[in-house]
Amino acid sequence: MHKRPLKKLLCALTAAIGLSTGLSASAADPLKVGFVYIGPIGDHGWTYQHEQGRKALVEKFGDQIKTNYVENVAEGADAERVIRNMAKDKYDLIFTTSFGYMNPTLKVAKQFPKVTFEHATGYKQDKNLGTYLARTYEGRYVGGFLAAKMTKTKKIGYVASFPIPEVIRDINAIQLALNKYNPGTEIKVVWVNSWFDPGKEADAANALIDQGADVIFQHTDSPAPIQAAERRGVYAVGYASDMAHFGPKAVLTSIVNNWGPHYIQATQGVLDHSWKPQDYWGGLKEGTVELPISDLVPAPVKTEAEQIIADIKSGAFHPFTGPIKDQAGVEKLGPGVSASNAELASMNYYVEGMKADIPK
Repeated sequence: MHKRPLKKLLCALTAAIGLSTGLSASAADPLKVGFVYIGPIGDHGWTYQHEQGRKALVEKFGDQIKTNYVENVAEGADAERVIRNMAKDKYDLIFTTSFGYMNPTLKVAKQFPKVTFEHATGYKQDKNLGTYLARTYEGRYVGGFLAAKMTKTKKIGYVASFPIPEVIRDINAIQLALNKYNPGTEIKVVWVNSWFDPGKEADAANALIDQGADVIFQHTDSPAPIQAAERRGVYAVGYASDMAHFGPKAVLTSIVNNWGPHYIQATQGVLDHSWKPQDYWGGLKEGTVELPISDLVPAPVKTEAEQIIADIKSGAFHPFTGPIKDQAGVEKLGPGVSASNAELASMNYYVEGMKADIPK
């Protein structure tokens, strides 16, 4: 006789509990943060450091966020597909971590205006798209100083990925230091047209050493050039992460990228609704670039390098301060004039002293 009212009451209670539970779950939903990586997280270089940044983010925010990543994403159509799928999966914040992701990120950002995007090393922003990069040229300049002091052949090798402004800018920073501290020292460049290809990177390093280079730099992501330098008994400068353990007798320093602070700052901005698109440049001063200098470097040279680092941090010195001329002798920066971020971001020329040509 009382079954129907009881059943109604139970249904009402169930609905109320379900509704209440749904509301609290919705209120406590973590912020979904996605990362798109150009290489494998085990590359021991660029992607590895971005992955360390993601882990720092998780450690900082815990249950407030939920993160995921896709590795080995080719630049171009693959990148656009992966970025769009993340946006469709209701990710709130998406970090895309390679220069070639710039246009795909911009395209997807326009299609998903409620999602926040951050793109590494690019220069295109939008209402929901910011950019960020490391002033690696600061580290390269110091590496160039060390190379100038340590080379015996006056030939420096550079394993390069693609002829984009970031790579050209870093090569120029090394040449500027060589011009100042060991005039006449030449950079030889081998382009591998890849960010991560250990076989090609090793072949390039060996070719440079065969040409007399006794300090090897790289703008690629694996430790293969370091390992080649170690085997061949020459010096090297690591890139993206600290590569000293791959070449304990070779590595003078590594230009280390520390992405954690920026990832934390950007995520906090989205969480508290204060995020705005910006063109973030982090260098030695901000801790986005770190330079662990090896004991292979003689103490007086190390002291001088540390002074250059201190001067860059304080603003007393900017590596791209004129007078600076290009290869043809055309003045690019007048005396005492420092390059703006826009000039650095669009750099498409080699400085005086470079004998190589930029591939078209």
